[in-house]
Parts: sequence; structure tokens; C-alpha cells
Amino acid sequence: MAAITSSPPVVVIASERAGAFSVGVQRFVLTLGRALLSVVLILVIWQLLLLSWGENLAFTTRGPIDVWRFAFGADTPPEVRQRILSNLWITLGDAGLGLLVGTLGAIAMAFAFNLFRPLEQAFMPVAMVLRSVPLVAMTPLMATVFGRGLVSVAMVGAIVTFFPTLVNVTLGLRGTPQQSVDLVKAYGANRLYTLSRIQFPNALPQLFAALRASAPLAITGAMLAEFLLTGKGLGNTINVDRNQFKYDSMWTQAALATLASVLVYSIFVGIEGSVLARFAPDRAKASKVKA
Repeated sequence: MAAITSSPPVVVIASERAGAFSVGVQRFVLTLGRALLSVVLILVIWQLLLLSWGENLAFTTRGPIDVWRFAFGADTPPEVRQRILSNLWITLGDAGLGLLVGTLGAIAMAFAFNLFRPLEQAFMPVAMVLRSVPLVAMTPLMATVFGRGLVSVAMVGAIVTFFPTLVNVTLGLRGTPQQSVDLVKAYGANRLYTLSRIQFPNALPQLFAALRASAPLAITGAMLAEFLLTGKGLGNTINVDRNQFKYDSMWTQAALATLASVLVYSIFVGIEGSVLARFAPDRAKASKVKA
């Protein structure tokens, strides 16, 4: 009798997970490399523009070389660097909270739209109108309703994330091939099972496309909320340093926020590669081709 040579299920699952992780790492490294090349090009153009302008903006403007000297030079006190890093972590925490709240709310609303189509017809136009309101105008309203604390900061970040994620996930759920939906329904699956096990994996590329766009915007939204509401984080200290003519610190924090946005974007590209390779390999191939 021939021996069974097939791999145990545990080994197969571990191999699939390792392969998905490898795909995510490769996409992260590739995207980060491209982003860093773009950043280097921008820095070169930035420095050349400063050199061409001469002394006209020397008092208020700093170039990449000035930022590097301030960030890593021996003349900068350690407590100044510690203050900048502490504020960076505060801003990233605020942005992460807003991104999480906005994404979960958008996914839940997209599910509700798919289960109850009249709800989409009633709410989606209102959502698009609210999306057109400038964030700087909505932030004081958030402070009036929720106060000037963490809740308002989370709401500002959630607003930035919610609307693009809602639209993308709704379109992704709706774009699931009808044959797949009909097949699971023929086996007795209910609408919620079909939505979570068939339609949602199909919408993962659209979800990650929204996250890639929303994550850097969440950092911007968090800094705006810190500037207008909480008095903490990079959004506040950049304004304080500007008022106190600490332009080296101000430009360094702005550059740091930009680099954080690039890193966050690349991380989500890596996560996307791992998730799609694990749960939607066909969509992962298409996404890799587009990338």
C-alpha cells in the first residue's frame, strides 16, 4: 500500500502564512525604497531652491542640511530631541486612534449598506456632502460637541479616514462576482455569512487602497487637531516653535512628520501584500501588477 506523502494541514498552513509574510515584506521593502528615492529627489530640489533664493529666506527657511545638523548635530541638546520624539509618538498615537475608529466605522457602515440598500440611498448623499466640508471648519465643531480632549482628536482622524474607506469598501462589496455569491447561497449560506466570507475578501484591495491614502492624511488630521484643540503633539509644538522663532526645530518636526507618513504608507503596502496573499491570492497578483 502506497504511503501517503501529502503534507499535514498544520505544515501547509504554516507554509502559506510564511509565504504571505514574505510577500508583505517584499512589497514593504520595494515601496519604501521607491518612496525614499522620491524623498531624496525632493530633498535635492529643496536644497537647490534654497541655494538659488540666496539670503532672501535665510532667516525663516531651513534646508535638508540644516535639518540634519539640528537633528543629529552635537550642538542640539538631548532634551530637545527627546521633546520632538515624545511629540511624534503623541501624534502617531492620535493618528492611529483616528484611523482605527474611522476604518471600523466605515466597514460597519459599508456592511449595513450592503444588507439594507435603502440605507445607502438615504445616507450616501449626506456622507458626500459632509465630506466636502473643510476639515479645518469641522474641527471647532468637534471641540464644541466632544470637548478639547482625545475624543475630538479621534473624531477628526476618523473623519479623514471614514469617507474614502466607506466608498471604497462599498464598491468592493458590490463588485463581488455574482457567481460566487450565488454558489454559497445555493449551499444555504445566509446574507451575513456571504458578506463576511465571500464579499469582504473581495473588497480587501479597495480597503487597503483607502488605508494607504488615509493613513498619511490621518497624521495631518491629528496635527490639525493638536494645533487647534489639544495643545499636544507635533501640531502644537510646530506652531509654538514658529511663534518663538525656533525655525530649526519647526522644520525638523515638519520633515519628521513627512518621513513618518512615508513609513506608514509603506507599512500598509506590506500589510496589504501579506493579507491579500493569504486571503485573496488572485487579487494579490492583480494588485502586485498595478504596484
